[in-house]
This record gives sequence, C-alpha cells and structure tokens, in this order.
Amino acid sequence: MARLPRLTLAGHPHHVIQRGNNRQPIFLDMADREFMLGLLADHSRQFKVAIHAWVLMDNHLHLLATPETAEGLPKMMQAVGRQYVRHFNDRHGRTGTLWEGRYRSTVIESERYLLACMAYIDLNPVRAGLVQQPRDYPWSSHAHYVGVRQDRLATPHPLFWTLGNTPFAREAAYAELVHAGTNATEQAAMTDATLHGWALGSPAFVAGLQDLTNRRVQPKRPGRPAGTRRPS
Repeated sequence: MARLPRLTLAGHPHHVIQRGNNRQPIFLDMADREFMLGLLADHSRQFKVAIHAWVLMDNHLHLLATPETAEGLPKMMQAVGRQYVRHFNDRHGRTGTLWEGRYRSTVIESERYLLACMAYIDLNPVRAGLVQQPRDYPWSSHAHYVGVRQDRLATPHPLFWTLGNTPFAREAAYAELVHAGTNATEQAAMTDATLHGWALGSPAFVAGLQDLTNRRVQPKRPGRPAGTRRPS
C-alpha cells in the first residue's frame, strides 16, 4: 500500500514524535540534548514554526508546534534531523542511521486537545519512571509553564493565556491541569493519531480539515464503499 503524504497544515498545532531506530538512544549526555535544543531554536525561527511544548527522552522526542506555512514543519524537521545525525555520529564515533524512519505527526484540534497534549508531553518522564514530578525533569518545557525557569524555545499557544489573568494564575492553573493528568483514552487517541498521521479532533473539526486538503485525514471506514451492493 502506498504511503500517504504527511498531513501538515499551516496555522494548526501538530503533535510530533521522532524516535530512535530500533528504540536506540538518541541522546547520550547533556551535550547531545543541548545541541538538539539549539537546532530546534534556530530552525524553528528560520522556518517560522512556533514550538509550544517539547520533551527530550532518551530514545525519542515530542514536540507540539504550529507552523506558519505548510512547508515550515517538514523543512524544520528535515534540517534538524540531518544536522543532529551528523553531530551525533561524529561525536560518538558511529555511522549509519539514527532515526526510525521519518518523524510521525498529526494535526490536533486546539480547543479539545491542545492543553491535553501539552500535559501528555510533560508527563512522559513521569510515566517512564524518571521523575516523580514533571517539574523535576530538566529536558522539557514544563518548568517554563509553571514558572520554574525561562525557556527560549517555548512559545505559549493562545489557549495557555486563557488559563488566568496573571502569570501566577496561569502557572497555577497549568500545574493543576498537568497534575490531573490525561486518561488512558486520551493518551491512546493522541499516540495512535500521531503514529498513523490521522487528524485528531471532533467530527466537525476533522470534516473541516478534509475540506482544506486532498489527503485523507482519517482512516477509511470498514466495509463496502458507499453505493455498492452485496452480491445476491
């Protein structure tokens, strides 16, 4: 079956996952992580992509990002991916591929899933048993949103500003939102949509996206195509 082109739409938030090949580590130390963050900062500015949330795990990374153009996100990821592999291979004396194929991504509905996706990203280190609280993990944007430190990479989405009228109120509300966590159904929906490239949102949102692109934004329903008859 032919692979569908990646679904990328200007002005919409995208959840991105980039994994190491065979789940191998893509970050071996602090210098690797700092280099990746520098690449993301440089190329997000170059290609006009707002990164709202991020986390660097040992063998994969997550981003939540909104590109100004349909080409911005793919160009950013391509530039970051190529330069990081050269850095990683040269620094650690290795050759060959590092990534598990191309990055995975999906378009998400802001009102329904954006804050949930931020919490999902922030809680990755907790689910992996690396820390007990997301604010204790140094390689994510969570600390920026709860007022622990400033993050030059994180650009708050407009929905974040609706959490409160003051910085303290927004930080407290966001901390509570992340503490409440995401349920198993939300986690499964976000992971499945991202890995398969299907839009994530309400039926009306998905239908509206389909009007913007010729690429299918949701899987085909099982069964016979409409208008066909069962054999008698």
